[in-house]
Amino acid sequence: MRLESVGGDDARDVLRALRGAVLGAGPAVGLDSAGRTLPRDVPPGTAVVLTTSGSTGVPKTVALSRNALTSSALATAERIGAGAWLLALPAGYIAGVQVLVRALISGREPAILSGSFSPEAFAAAAALMTSTDGGERVPSYTSLVPVQLHRLLDAASADPDVAQALRSFEAILVGGQALPDALRERAADAGARIVRTYGSTETSGGCVYDGVPLEGVRIRIVAGEVQLSGPVLADGYLDDEAKSSEAFPRDPDGTRWYRTGDLGLLDEGVLRIHGRADAVIVSGGVNVSLDRVERVVRSVPGLESAVVVGVPDATWGEASVVVAPRGEALRRSEGEQLARARDAVADQIGAPARPSRLVLVDEIARLASGKPDREAIRRLVANLH
Repeated sequence: MRLESVGGDDARDVLRALRGAVLGAGPAVGLDSAGRTLPRDVPPGTAVVLTTSGSTGVPKTVALSRNALTSSALATAERIGAGAWLLALPAGYIAGVQVLVRALISGREPAILSGSFSPEAFAAAAALMTSTDGGERVPSYTSLVPVQLHRLLDAASADPDVAQALRSFEAILVGGQALPDALRERAADAGARIVRTYGSTETSGGCVYDGVPLEGVRIRIVAGEVQLSGPVLADGYLDDEAKSSEAFPRDPDGTRWYRTGDLGLLDEGVLRIHGRADAVIVSGGVNVSLDRVERVVRSVPGLESAVVVGVPDATWGEASVVVAPRGEALRRSEGEQLARARDAVADQIGAPARPSRLVLVDEIARLASGKPDREAIRRLVANLH
């Protein structure tokens, strides 16, 4: 099957290509954000090929079928409702692709936020979405990453148009990275209806909403690792059969699962994520989950956007370092902020997990998807160290 490579920078080009790949008999769509060369032909049934460097810098080329993408879109509509969608994310990543697919499946043209994201542009786009069908208001939806939600909430405190935009959506899906509880509470206080999503490119985007899987999706925990199954799974990685077999094992009955690499548990049917299995350092002989440390650090006022990375340490072998935006963190002195973070981590996780340093930066390095670029941040800290 032929693959048409499309630049992810122009959302309307992506929408046009997806219309043919998902609703028609057009060629598969190839979206590359990692600078890799995509093949000219892909296996039959492929609708979208996404190549992304990911937050850890490891390239992956994922093949998604039409059935996987539409199953996800239909299950989303069943869970939160159908209506009009606003694209406020890059169209070259799975979260943006799925906003467009949901719009195509609903039969409604999506609203598209052009140019760089800003609260003002978001508010203007949301205001233009107001419409009715048979005298009834058409519900509107959008999808964001936490950093966008953070910017919108900051702006909403002084801009009534942004505040109204946040309240206007029937649901705002937030995923791509962990959503701090403090940020979710701020959103609720502002009247925004937030749905926390969990998933990846390999699962056609978010497939677990507020800890509960979408229709047709199953969850199991194997040796602490979260594994997912269902019609939303990707077909695998192009040109890497070994990696596909490892990431998508089959049960004896033929059921395919996706190994997420995340640690978690099921608490009365609700999925709780503890962090990445590979985001663990050994500090002074003690295993320390950087994800757990980061969640606690982000509960400290002024460190809500902080990222925690691990670096070599001459004394402890490895140590965690907090990297935070200078403008937010300096509500207190640098030393006081670090002390508060260390105290919070010691209280909730234990003294061995306490971060060793606080590094202030003008801006957190991010991927085009909005996720922190952890590899770039880790290199920065290592060079400073």
